[in-house]
Amino acid sequence: MNIIETHQLTRRYGRTEAVQELTLAVPEGSVTALLGPNGAGKTTTIKLLMNLLVPSAGSARVLGVDSRRLGERELAQIGYVSENQQMPEWMTVGQLLAYCRPFYPTWDRLLEAKLLAQFDLPPGRKLKHLSRGMRMKAALLSSLAYRPRLIVRDEPFSGLDPLVREEFVQGLLETSRLGDWTVFVSSHDIEEVERLADHIALLEAGRLRFSEATEQLLARFRRVEATLGTLDGIVGAPLPGWLEFERVGGLVKFIDPQFDAAATERACRERFPDSAVKAHPMTLREIFITLARKNRQKIQGAAA
Repeated sequence: MNIIETHQLTRRYGRTEAVQELTLAVPEGSVTALLGPNGAGKTTTIKLLMNLLVPSAGSARVLGVDSRRLGERELAQIGYVSENQQMPEWMTVGQLLAYCRPFYPTWDRLLEAKLLAQFDLPPGRKLKHLSRGMRMKAALLSSLAYRPRLIVRDEPFSGLDPLVREEFVQGLLETSRLGDWTVFVSSHDIEEVERLADHIALLEAGRLRFSEATEQLLARFRRVEATLGTLDGIVGAPLPGWLEFERVGGLVKFIDPQFDAAATERACRERFPDSAVKAHPMTLREIFITLARKNRQKIQGAAA
């Protein structure tokens, strides 16, 4: 079952399409990351899902309900925190939690206490006297203690120091393991996402480039090196799908985004006779940068 589904979801601002015909499925029980550079449309997408913006076209369903009709029953099952979360800063941490409890019949006092200790939050201190990182942890706690089915985070790591990031990630990871919770997080912080997400969706200029399991994505990208038998060896044309193809002396290098050990090696030997072929795994960050470069080249080519 998919806990979020969109079909041709579009949001326009005048002539600008911030989100363009987005068709996306978020599997229930997954930790799904919506990646993309600043301005890619990630925040707009989340606001459409949370019914904070109305689609210009297309549709979205969240928890099986049209996003434009999310009601009290559905909102009580969603834990949403945005990058610029507004909080009642005159309240203490304890007062914030006491205020929130009555709204959620599923509020878990034991989980609240556990997260309060884990995040090292002072119950008696006012929110306005906390650092940004501590306020974000208070917002996270208040959105997790009622065990929502869907946890939504918009750029949760922005502006946080390394220690707070680590605590934030661990909080999300631990709570996602406590039950059948789904996490949907938007970010351009690749390193944190790689540790957190088991499903990746990439958004560029408002368009979905791909959506797949993290394990599958990492398995299909490889950095390939073919060492030629002689420096003046004949090099055939690269396959159309190969990226960042270059020859440096007796070494040919490229990225294969559809790597298959047998097929890639066979193609290399056909194009680079008497070569020794090695394939190297890539990190999510390296894949993201490769695709960003490809997209930039495509845009520059279209503008030329």
